[in-house]
Amino acid sequence: MARLKVGVLISGRGSNLQALLDACARPDFPAEIALVISNIDGAYGLERAAKAGIATAVISHGAFASRDSFDQAIDARLRQAGIELVCLAGFMRVLSAGFVEGWRGRIINIHPSLLPSFKGTHTHAQALASGVKLHGCTVHHVTAALDDGPIIVQAAVPVLPGDDEESLAARVLAAEHRIYPLALKMLAEGGGQKAPQEGALLINPPE
Repeated sequence: MARLKVGVLISGRGSNLQALLDACARPDFPAEIALVISNIDGAYGLERAAKAGIATAVISHGAFASRDSFDQAIDARLRQAGIELVCLAGFMRVLSAGFVEGWRGRIINIHPSLLPSFKGTHTHAQALASGVKLHGCTVHHVTAALDDGPIIVQAAVPVLPGDDEESLAARVLAAEHRIYPLALKMLAEGGGQKAPQEGALLINPPE
C-alpha cells in the first residue's frame, strides 16, 4: 500500500519532527516524510531531517515582501514534492487564509495545551496561572483561526505541586512526542482525508 507523503514545516530544533521521523522510519508506518521546510536557515530540525535522508528546503520569510508571497513559495515547493499532508511542527509563522484553504483538511498542527483552552503563546504559564489540575497538548486540523480547528488527538498530563513552566513544559512535550505520530497514523490510515469531526481521543500518557 502506498504511504501518505508528508511535508513538515519547522522553525527550530524540531523535537516533534524527530518523533515523526522515528515513527515514519518503521516499515509498517502508513506515512513517509518526503520534505522538511524551514523558514529559518540553520534550524536544527533541518539537520535532523538530513540525518534521516529527508529532502530539506529553506524558505526565509524575510526574503518576501508579503505573507502571501511567502506562503505561495511554500505552497509551490510542497506541491512540487507531491506532498499530500502538511504537518506543522514548531513553525512560528501564521499562515495566510489562502494557504490554509488550499490545504483544507490536509494540514495539521500540534499545540501545547488542551484546546480550546490556552490558545496562543506561553501556554504553560497560562495553565499555571489558571490553577488547572490537568494540562496537555492537542493535534488539530488547521483553520484560518489561530489554534482552532477540529481536534484529532489530545493528551492530558497532571499539573503537579511545585511545577514551574519548565517542568510542566517537559511533561507536555513528552506527551506531544507520543500523540503527533498517533494523529499522523490515524490520518494516513484514512488516506489523509478523515472527516475532521472523527477520531478525537483523549490519552493520559503514563509518567
